[in-house]
Amino acid sequence: MAEDFLADNNLCGQTLLRLVSRGHAIIAELLRLKDFIPPIFQSDQNKYQEIILDFRYFKEQDAFDSKINGNDLLMELDEELRKNYIEILTRFYLAFESVHKYVCDLNGFLHEVEEGMYIQQTLETVFLNDEGKQLMCEALYLYGIMLLVTDTHIDGPVRERMLVSYYRYSVQRTHSYSKLDEVCQLLRSTGFLKSQPGKRPQNYPEEYFRRISIVPVYLDVVIGHLRSDDIYHQIATHPHPDHRSTALAQQAAMLVICLYFTPDILHNQTAKMREIVDKFFPDNWVTSVYMGLIFNLVEVWEPYKAARMALSNTIQAANVKECSIKHCNQMEQLIKHLRQLLKEGVLTEEFLLDNMQKLINLIRQSNVTLRWMLLHTNTLAAGAESLKKCRQVRDQVLLDTKYQPVTVFELLLDCAELELNVRETFRVLLTEKRAKWLLCKKECIERLTELADVFSGAKPLSRVEKNESLQLWLREIAQQVEALNYEEGTASGRKMVQLISALEEVQEFHQLDSQLQVKQFLTETRRQLHHMIRTANIREDFLITLQIVSDLSYAWLIIDSYTGHMQTAIRKDPTLVGRLRATFLKLSSALDLPLMRINQARSADLVSVSQYYSTELVSYIRHVLHIIPQSMFALVEQIVQLQTNVIKEMPMRLDKDKLKDYAQLDQRFQVAKLTESVSTFTEGILAMKTTLVGIVRLDPKRLLEEGIRRELVRRMAKAMHDSLSFNAKSKNSDLALKLTSLGETMEGLRKSFEYIQDYVRIQGLRMFQEETARIVGYNVEQECNTFQTDHIQDWQSKFQSTAVPIPRLPSNDPHSATFIGRLAREILRITDPKTTIFVLSTNTWYDSKSQAEVLNFLLFSQLEQALSTSGLAGLDTLFAFMITTELTNLFSDLKKEVFRHQDSLEVLAEFDHLTAPTTAILGQPSKTYGAYCTRFQKSFQTLLDRVLKIGQLQLLRRSCSQQLKSTASFDSGLLWQALETLSLSVVNDVVRRDKTSSSISTSLLPELAEYLHWSGLYEPFEKIYVATHSLELPYIPHLLLLFIVSNLHKFTYSKQLASLVSKRPQDGVDGTPFVIGSATLFRHLGSASTQACCSLLIQFARSHLEFGASNKENLMEIPSESGTTLALLEQWEKCGLISRAFLNSLLNEGVWSLYKTSMA
Repeated sequence: MAEDFLADNNLCGQTLLRLVSRGHAIIAELLRLKDFIPPIFQSDQNKYQEIILDFRYFKEQDAFDSKINGNDLLMELDEELRKNYIEILTRFYLAFESVHKYVCDLNGFLHEVEEGMYIQQTLETVFLNDEGKQLMCEALYLYGIMLLVTDTHIDGPVRERMLVSYYRYSVQRTHSYSKLDEVCQLLRSTGFLKSQPGKRPQNYPEEYFRRISIVPVYLDVVIGHLRSDDIYHQIATHPHPDHRSTALAQQAAMLVICLYFTPDILHNQTAKMREIVDKFFPDNWVTSVYMGLIFNLVEVWEPYKAARMALSNTIQAANVKECSIKHCNQMEQLIKHLRQLLKEGVLTEEFLLDNMQKLINLIRQSNVTLRWMLLHTNTLAAGAESLKKCRQVRDQVLLDTKYQPVTVFELLLDCAELELNVRETFRVLLTEKRAKWLLCKKECIERLTELADVFSGAKPLSRVEKNESLQLWLREIAQQVEALNYEEGTASGRKMVQLISALEEVQEFHQLDSQLQVKQFLTETRRQLHHMIRTANIREDFLITLQIVSDLSYAWLIIDSYTGHMQTAIRKDPTLVGRLRATFLKLSSALDLPLMRINQARSADLVSVSQYYSTELVSYIRHVLHIIPQSMFALVEQIVQLQTNVIKEMPMRLDKDKLKDYAQLDQRFQVAKLTESVSTFTEGILAMKTTLVGIVRLDPKRLLEEGIRRELVRRMAKAMHDSLSFNAKSKNSDLALKLTSLGETMEGLRKSFEYIQDYVRIQGLRMFQEETARIVGYNVEQECNTFQTDHIQDWQSKFQSTAVPIPRLPSNDPHSATFIGRLAREILRITDPKTTIFVLSTNTWYDSKSQAEVLNFLLFSQLEQALSTSGLAGLDTLFAFMITTELTNLFSDLKKEVFRHQDSLEVLAEFDHLTAPTTAILGQPSKTYGAYCTRFQKSFQTLLDRVLKIGQLQLLRRSCSQQLKSTASFDSGLLWQALETLSLSVVNDVVRRDKTSSSISTSLLPELAEYLHWSGLYEPFEKIYVATHSLELPYIPHLLLLFIVSNLHKFTYSKQLASLVSKRPQDGVDGTPFVIGSATLFRHLGSASTQACCSLLIQFARSHLEFGASNKENLMEIPSESGTTLALLEQWEKCGLISRAFLNSLLNEGVWSLYKTSMA
């Protein structure tokens, strides 16, 4: 019947099976998504709080939309939120919608059965079928689990905010098939919060379960069968009466969930509840409902009168004490028996065949005791902790069982190891069953034939007389043995029993006991026949029973509370890892529960669901075994400390009388002892065989490498985070000291890896460099997220990894998200153009008041030593992002403050008319230009700050590139030269290609650009950071001319420094950043705007020159305005913005000569 119901041509069975399969997949998806809830939806305190709304939005939708649309800042935030989170919001919504679709499909299926859509199938006939009964009960149970998982892991307010955000951002809601309203109705907040588990909402969760009604008859029938039947036939695998509650544990969990759909039973039907408790909970009150989700019935049934009264007998002090003492005594005996069986050489194939039933009984009893102890000694949930009765019962259990977590862990370890050994041995027997049976048969025939020959007299044997009748009888027995058929197991078994009996009788009847050799032949023949019987009894049923009784799915979450004991045991004895493998394999049995139905339905979800649970288990295994790399690093730190600070370095030449001083035998012995301990830890984890956990294959060598990488990443990330924290209010920066300290820490880690790599068989230097680059890359990526609207989330990052995660540590700086941001802003703070002077020739910053050196090029060497090449390249990338942001904001400010105002455009048009042509000379230039500058003075102050900031960042990028170039050319000269040649070749190739020729490989340029960046082969001043071709900026040359003119009076040309410097320190400007910043700005505006502005500047200089010449007696002096303007143009020419030929075309040689003379 069961096969018929699930047959491919049975539409009813297949529909129900697919529905249940989908239920398991939905729960896996909900559990997967619980770890990806965006933090902004979990807290009200963030920048998006005004646009992340709960269901109140639907009541005042127009008001909220008007508020957002009427505020530019809120609109920008709204668009940013949509871009960054629509993908994850869609994923969550589809999961929520699948819950709603599941219950609708369940109701639809019940309606179709009721209407007779499935031929010869009614609700009654489906429940009469074993598989149909199981699936019908599972369908309701899984729906309840979905609701509980959703509410337990995703708080109601969080669900509402995510659903509202999805509603606002998704176009799917406009489709006619959208079920968004129904989904919102089903999953609106219940009032339950995981942060306040002790506060249970009234009528929770039955009101939650009642939001979509389910056919009442179906509910009654499901609960009736769960209450009265053994739907999974588990009592056959647990025949002992004391084990009934364990046998029915899964059915009991389903019943607990399904009762929420009919709360009247829980409240009022005392007789039914008493029946349920007597059958399922006579000796237990804690149950696992799904994949480790634990329910303490004392807590969950507290609001229900009938349920509470029915359970009161179970949790009476006398019953609790009796159960506790029983399991305590059993646990001691079981550990003793298990350890006897686990001794080397005890569990052989012969022993297993002789004691199959005893072994399965012992394993069954061990698992029953283990289950009770793990569930009833588990730490109470916060909700149960708040109930006095729960605390009293648990305290009594702990007292009466003399609870010691280590003892329970030992029982788990021994039980798992015995199960694994029995399973592996039995599988070998099962594989070799036929071959061994035939071999025994052959040996029986040979012995009987040989013995027949002895009694024929043909083969003389001492003291054996010829006996023809015995000879004929033995040959007949041999023929009967030869006629035995392996395929006919039952008939052959009965025949072998008869043959054994006949051999025993012939031995007594013919008085063959006195003939030792004959007796030995007959005894060995009987032994072989016995072995054939035992071999024939080897069936796969034994493995199935073993799999059922050794289930550990209830401990999917509880096991985490024993992690500390596992790690302590590993630290004491690293070889324990080999035994822990059995425990991990036992825990992997939990995967059978969700995957069985998915596999039966041949669903495409099988891979994703098994991948999720397997990955979760592998993550837990990594967590447990992480104690090994932690312990190794602690030992290596001691080794490095001894080698660095205690053991003296042996000189090249040494006097023999000083040899004893350098020997330091005790210290060297200590190093050797610590090194041996490191090797022992390595051997411990490598002793674990390659293991298939679910669908993930665990390689111990890879596991060790990942563990070492994880610990290395944790230590390096913490060192960088702790070291690179600064006080923004401090006058004297401690940047150099902190970089030195960080450099020493990183060097210590590098040395430790250099020492350890040979003992643990890893590539230490490569691992160190890869993880350093990954940490820096990830932190730069997260810091750059603050400068862009399209954020890269952790699951999208190419640097983040689940096996070796990079920790996200909280920043103590409100402006920076990571240590790389704090470092960059500290460098910007101490090189601020408002307080420092940059000297290009020495690449040094000086304090503008005291003239003391603030920062020089050696700092970038320190940066590279502390953060490696990847750190310096990452810092340079961050500076580039900052420049991009500054330029974007600069153009945005100009558009808002100038180009969107008609009066400003009219002023610029008037100024354009006044200065046309640029060869003309303006009278009274100071008054003329000053009048126009005053009109834009407010915008110019912001523009000046941004230009100075851009120039400062460009200078810092230039220093980074110089250090990178120096290191690359010195450490990797051949690579550096090859990259330089390749770069020139690619550039020349691009220049020479015409539009019709094939383009260069798209994969080459990004990869080459990364190599060039890390090698310092780039020029920051020539980079284009933002695209400006689409910007409409009329009269931009005239506006920037006025900006430059309005600030020229703050600068003077320094002959000693050969650059512009500030006239007065209190002006808060520096010449070089101003020159570089303005040059960068013009480079983005294009050559036409640059040349137009240069022409206007030349006009400005000539106008002042003519006006000065008409009012001064000394015609050989050049006015300061003209001199500063020409100095600025010369500085632009030096940084490659304009050419000397272009300048000469604008101004005659005589004026340039006068300028040179005046400057000299």
